[in-house]
Amino acid sequence: MVVSRTAAGRTGFAQGRTRVIRRLWKFNGGVHLPGHKDESTRLPVTRAHLPKRLILPLHQHIGEAAEAVVKVGDHVLKGQMIAHAKGFVSAPLHAPSSGTVVEIGDLPVPHPSGLNAPCIVMETDGEDRWTELRPHCDYDQLDPSHLRNIIREAGIVGLGGAGFPSFIKLNPGPGKTVDTLILNGVECEPYITCDDMLMRERGQEIICGLRIMRHALHARACVIAMEDNKPEAYAALLAATRGTDIEVIQVPTIYPAGGEKQLIKVLTGMEVPSNGLPIHIGIVCHNVGTAVAVYRAIEHGEPLISRYMTITGGNIVQPRNLEVLIGTPVKDLLDECGWHPDTLERLVMGGPMMGFSLPGDDVPVIKTTNCILAMTRDDAPAHRPVMPCIRCGACADACPVNLLPQQLYWHAHAKDLDKIQEYDLFDCIECGCCSYVCPSNIPLVHYYRYAKTEIWAAEREKQKAEQARIRHEFRLQRIDREKAERAAKHAQKKEELTSITTKNNEE
Repeated sequence: MVVSRTAAGRTGFAQGRTRVIRRLWKFNGGVHLPGHKDESTRLPVTRAHLPKRLILPLHQHIGEAAEAVVKVGDHVLKGQMIAHAKGFVSAPLHAPSSGTVVEIGDLPVPHPSGLNAPCIVMETDGEDRWTELRPHCDYDQLDPSHLRNIIREAGIVGLGGAGFPSFIKLNPGPGKTVDTLILNGVECEPYITCDDMLMRERGQEIICGLRIMRHALHARACVIAMEDNKPEAYAALLAATRGTDIEVIQVPTIYPAGGEKQLIKVLTGMEVPSNGLPIHIGIVCHNVGTAVAVYRAIEHGEPLISRYMTITGGNIVQPRNLEVLIGTPVKDLLDECGWHPDTLERLVMGGPMMGFSLPGDDVPVIKTTNCILAMTRDDAPAHRPVMPCIRCGACADACPVNLLPQQLYWHAHAKDLDKIQEYDLFDCIECGCCSYVCPSNIPLVHYYRYAKTEIWAAEREKQKAEQARIRHEFRLQRIDREKAERAAKHAQKKEELTSITTKNNEE
């Protein structure tokens, strides 16, 4: 369980009695950003209009893309599986409404590359008719493995980050004990408020989902964390957890406090080791939205087909949060909230720090879409000229992962891919703090992303070369073996012929 650290107990959690968080820690660096949160929290959350057309990319999460199990012309029901998981780190895809599959092919998707990817396209029939659902109200009687399989078949992925399949994080593995399950309700990026509104309006569902997760993990303690700028959400969850041993903790509002490793440090004082996972120190983190999705899947039998998301920015007439069906085109949401196409400077999926620009408004919402940010020129000021690095060290002071951004920049700029890995490049969470504080306006994160991409590409080429070498060696071995077999057969025939000739001569 989460406990206060003392000099005598910094390496593990105290055992045998219930503990509570008595103090908070700090992580290195971070920056204070303007919030822009009030604009989108003035209205209650409602369901977005049912779109006429749903575009469902087969790849919406970390891992392998799903594989379509429907064909053009098929009529499907709401909640019906239309693509199954392909591989272990994968998640299935379900129809967000009833309708007809009209296309399966490559279409624009929300991705930094701007490239097309395989999608299933549906035309909705307006009936929104469900397939047969199978609730599991007695989840506490289910084996954790069975529970995880239900969550996997529901297509649930993490709704607060990159979308890692949730069933995997709900499996601690053999010999591992989960001391603390943390629900992350920290929205540290400006503009994004979907988790805030979810905590205000669906506190009971969050707690029910948390209990299900706790049963799957056999976690000893549960903590829900949010920033101290969410008084309504804090009050709602305090009421929902009254009479339980679940703690609701407010943490200081500083970016990126919502990062998994940063939040763990703030709550526990413990650090996740480099190249390690939270489970290695007895902790598992999930998003509050993921908890609601787990609750809906277990208690109601519903797969993940919708999510809360924020539509905001200076270009939006009525910024707000909506419950949106996965696959809804972004333009439908912009139209519903009102926007000014003529003054749109930049359309971003996510927040201004870690989000990415969309190639157009025809791309769909996916499972990991938490915000659509329609920016004007005032929201997205023109890029200032890049100047030479002055070695001020501001980037290192701001880095929440204790890296040396300046050194990473130099080695990325020089394309020294071996050296840059010695400075723990892959520990970088790409939060953008270093770029934000850089007085020379150097787009530091772009260099890190470039280096990571090049290293991954080189690794893939290395693997291909290794596979080619193995195949070539196997081919040479096969040729030598076949040659030896032919020689052996030839020698055997020669011996048999000699034997026959000798026998004939003797006769």
